[in-house]
Amino acid sequence: MSNPNQKAAISARMKFAGVFAVASVLFSSHAGGGFATGNQATQYYAQYGWIAPLAAVLSMALLSLTIRECMIMYNSRGLKSYKELFQTLYHPFDKLEWVFELYFNIMVICAVGAVIAGAASLFEKLGILSYGAAVFLVGLILLALTIFGASLVSRASTLMSVCILICCAIIFTVGVKARLPEITTIFSTLQASKGLGTPLLNAFTYAGFQSVVIPTMISCGAPLKNGRNASRAMTVAFLMNAFALGLSCIMLLGWYPEFSAAGETTLPSLYICNQLGMPVLYWFYNISLLLCFISTGVTTVYGFVSRFEHLKVLSGIRQPVFRRAVVSCFSMMISMGVSTVGLSKIIKYGYGYCGYLGIAIIVVPFLTIGVYKNRKYLKEHPEYVGQTAAEAKSGKNLSGFDAVPVE
Repeated sequence: MSNPNQKAAISARMKFAGVFAVASVLFSSHAGGGFATGNQATQYYAQYGWIAPLAAVLSMALLSLTIRECMIMYNSRGLKSYKELFQTLYHPFDKLEWVFELYFNIMVICAVGAVIAGAASLFEKLGILSYGAAVFLVGLILLALTIFGASLVSRASTLMSVCILICCAIIFTVGVKARLPEITTIFSTLQASKGLGTPLLNAFTYAGFQSVVIPTMISCGAPLKNGRNASRAMTVAFLMNAFALGLSCIMLLGWYPEFSAAGETTLPSLYICNQLGMPVLYWFYNISLLLCFISTGVTTVYGFVSRFEHLKVLSGIRQPVFRRAVVSCFSMMISMGVSTVGLSKIIKYGYGYCGYLGIAIIVVPFLTIGVYKNRKYLKEHPEYVGQTAAEAKSGKNLSGFDAVPVE
C-alpha cells in the first residue's frame, strides 16, 4: 500500500497541474497575436510614460479577480452555460444577459478583424503584398481553414503560441537591455505624457475587452470544484499575465520615441526586433506571428460558426459543411470590412468601446454584485467550499479570503 504522504503529494501535484492548466488558458488567450505585436500595450499603456507597467498590472488584477468570481459563481451553482452565468449575475433582471451577447459578438468580429488587419500589415511590411490584397488573401485562408481545417489548426495553435511567446520573451529581454539607460531615466524622473487618469481608465478598459474570454474560462475552469482552486488558478494567471504585459510595457517605454518617430506604431515589436540586429530571431518572429494570427483567426471564427450554424434560418441546408460555409462567409465578410480600417484603429476604437461596455456589464458587476452574491451563496452552501459549520458561521469562504458576513 502506498504511503499516505506519497498519496497526499501526488494529489497535491495533480491539483496544481489542474490549476496551472486553467491559468495557462487565460495566459494563452491574452498573449496572442495582438499582444505579440505590441500594438495593444503601446496604445493603452506605453505612450503614457512611467505609469504604463503599473496600469498593466492593475488591468491583469481586475481581469483575474473578475474571472475568479465568474468561476466561483459558475461552479458553485452547477451552471451549464455562460448564459446561465449572466442570468444569475443580473437576476432578477435576467434579460440583461442579451447585452453580454451583443458585447461578445461585436468583440469576436473586432478580434477577427484585428487578426486579418495584423496579418495584412505584416505582409505589407515585408513587401509581399499590398494591404488590400493581403486582407483578401488572409480572409480566404481563414475561410478555407475554418470550413475544412479548423481541427488541425486548433491542435497546432498551442505550438504556435509557444513559438510566439519564446520570441516575445527574447525580444522583451534583449529590448529592455538595449534601452536600459532610457528606461531608468523614465522611472527616475517619473516621465508622463498625459497625466495618470487616462492610463488608469485604460486599465479598466483593457480588462473590459479581455473579458471576452469568460465563456472559455468558465468552461475550462469547470474541473476546479472549489473556490480555493479557482483563486489559486487566477493567482497564477495574474502573475503570468502581469509579468508578460508589464515587461512588454517596460520595453516599449524605452523604444517609444524611436518607433513612434519612425511611424511604426502598428507593429512596434516587429520594428524593435529588426533593430536588435538578430536576423534569425527577426524571421522566426515573423513566421510565428503570422501563424499565430492565422490560428487565432481560425479558432475564433470556428467558435462563431459553431454558435450560429444551427439557426432555424439555416435549417434548410442539410449538409453541415455548407451551413458552416454560409456562416463563415458572413462573418468573414464583416470581419474583412472591419479590417480595412487598420489594426491600430480596431484596437483603439473597436476594442476601446467594447472595453467601456465590458466595464459596465462585466467587470464592475462581477466585482460588486457578483462578490456579494457569491459570498452570500457560499455562506449558505458551505459544502461547495468544504467548510465546517463553524467556519461558515465565521464568514470565511473557500476562496481563501475572509468574507464579509452576510445578514
